[in-house]
Amino acid sequence: MTKKLSKRVKGARSLVDAVKQYSLDDAIKLLKEYREKFGSKAKDETVEIACRLGIDARRHTVRNIVPMPSGLGKEVRIAVVASPERLDELKTLGVEHYGAEDLIDKMKSGMLDFDVCIATPDMMGALAKLGKILGPKGLMPNPKLGTVTTDLKLAVKKAKAGQVEFKTEKAAIVHAGVGKLSFDQEAIKANIAALYNAVLEAKPADAKGTYMRSATISCSQGPAIKLDLTTISS
Repeated sequence: MTKKLSKRVKGARSLVDAVKQYSLDDAIKLLKEYREKFGSKAKDETVEIACRLGIDARRHTVRNIVPMPSGLGKEVRIAVVASPERLDELKTLGVEHYGAEDLIDKMKSGMLDFDVCIATPDMMGALAKLGKILGPKGLMPNPKLGTVTTDLKLAVKKAKAGQVEFKTEKAAIVHAGVGKLSFDQEAIKANIAALYNAVLEAKPADAKGTYMRSATISCSQGPAIKLDLTTISS
């Protein structure tokens, strides 16, 4: 018995050629058209990009954090773990959670109501015991990502403005949300270009062959659209 296709699947197939590579401009327009005709009007869907890389994911990890020029269209909740003498300055930075050992204890007990965790270097020894809790959720501070720092004001400012952390998955794919479909065309393009260029810049020095194999964009419940890579970078 042939499975009946949903309205969304039929809609996606009617709009998108699964083989064709679209310019970034045209791909964004198609996503917006899809949402208008077949998507949820009540929910502002996330625009996502997936880049398939020509690396051996067993040997190489492509990872970094990149600011989104147009923001992410959502509130970013921040937790800061700092030494006690720095807690007074955190009162003015607008973070949702801050503390020293007391905050670490709360996290250990299950308080993970935040999107980004920032820490001062002197607190990383105490925070390391939460590696199995924070690590799998992508919340462990990392100096390479700018979340282990003495410049708390700058780190909080960048996190609040909207940043995307990316990391290769097992199949050598980088997948990340880069904003909302309600953003205007240029805002979405700017965010996608920022993420794409950051992935290019993170290429391992000893990676051989074609590094950026392909890229697609999609919305949370919409079709994946193949991109013409020459139209992305700015």
